[in-house]
Amino acid sequence: MHISLPHNIIGLQLKSARSNKGWSLDTTSKNTGVSKAMLGQIERGESSPTVSKLWEIANGFALPLTYFFGELESNNVEPKKLITEKSIAVSTLFSFDPATKSEILLLTLEPAHQHISVPHSKGVIEHLIVIDGEMEYFINNQWHHLKQGEFVKFNADVEHGYRNLSAKTATFHNVIFYTGEGKKNR
Repeated sequence: MHISLPHNIIGLQLKSARSNKGWSLDTTSKNTGVSKAMLGQIERGESSPTVSKLWEIANGFALPLTYFFGELESNNVEPKKLITEKSIAVSTLFSFDPATKSEILLLTLEPAHQHISVPHSKGVIEHLIVIDGEMEYFINNQWHHLKQGEFVKFNADVEHGYRNLSAKTATFHNVIFYTGEGKKNR
């Protein structure tokens, strides 16, 4: 799954985050686990990171995911589609809010789509609320089923994931709370 946003917003935000920390590409690579070459390509707009790579970058900087979409100052309550592919769409409903240390995303999974996410920073908690259809979430090496109206909360500082095994599109809210110290839990 690759992220597609206009005008290389992710690259500009990555460069800004590096500048704010005073990090070179080498230091950034060491802190994020993403190669210098890939980081440079992202900054120049030559490559679009996967969601997993973007999470690695966000974790390395101890920043929320939506920072890289350039939306932290936005008070716009209209959903903004961030990621679109044939099998998944991710829209931001509310960008990271420093007061609540949270962000709210809307995800749509097409049938037969599966996404495994890298561990987020220590203390990150996700809440999934199924709006339409059915889905499964992966935590502690097991898949768990959720139907429309059902919800779950889990620590997302471990490998976790989402999948849709049904024949119908599944839509869910993902409420992410950044409650920890912002360090990787690996």
